[in-house]
Formats: sequence, C-alpha cells, structure tokens
Amino acid sequence: MFSGVTITVMHDFVSVLLYPIIFGLGLMMMLAVWEIGITIGERFWGLKEISTASDRRNFERVARWRIERTDILTRVSPMLGLMGTLIPLGPGLSGLGQGDLSILTAAVSVAFDTTVLGLLTGIIGFVLGRIRRRWYDEVFSAVEE
Repeated sequence: MFSGVTITVMHDFVSVLLYPIIFGLGLMMMLAVWEIGITIGERFWGLKEISTASDRRNFERVARWRIERTDILTRVSPMLGLMGTLIPLGPGLSGLGQGDLSILTAAVSVAFDTTVLGLLTGIIGFVLGRIRRRWYDEVFSAVEE
C-alpha cells in the first residue's frame, strides 16, 4: 500500500516536529506565567479603575483579548503535549524492538514530560479563563448599575 520511501519521509517529517513542539510548549508555559502575573495585577489594581462607560468600551476590548489568550493556552497546550507524547514513542518502540532499552527510556521520559507540561499549562489557562470571565462579568454589572 505505502512504499518504504513514503513511510520514511513521513517518519522523518514527524520526527523533525518534536523540537518545535517542545519549543512551543516552553513558550506556552512562559505565556501562562505571564498571564498569572497579569491576572494578579488585574485583581488588585486593574479592575478597580473601571468606572465609566468609555473605560468600559476599552476594557471590553482588552478583556476579550485576554480571555482569547487564556483560551489558546487551554486548548493548544494539551494538544502540543499530546503531540510531544506520541512523536518520541515511535523511535522508542523501534528501540525496544531492537533490544535497546535506553532509547525507549529516553523516549518515554520525553513523552511524559511533554504530557505533563501540556496539561499543566492547559490547566493554568482554564483556571485563569474562568476566573477572568467571572471578574469581568462582575465589573460589567457594576458599571451598568
């Protein structure tokens, strides 16, 4: 059905994706830490300053952008983690078939690390998104009253 060349090219392409995925997970984790800092600043300083309708329009735009960023964290990070899980398992299982357990050990280690990092970042994004939605709804209700 598939030629050996096709499978080799596909495998090589997928293998090359591992490093950009790990880099992407690192960026997502840095974004998550950044968003935690912004959320703390919002809670203690930023949300208290919204008091007029003109402030509300600007705040609405910023709030929408911040919620979109946390939604991206929530959805993309676990996907990258899953990709980072599956990609190294191919060579790891090949190593197991050849009797080289060190390749499998390294592959499983990378697989678990990327899974945990992707899920952790997704959890942070989910929690921040839920908290922000609640805070923003409270601010909008207070401005309308």
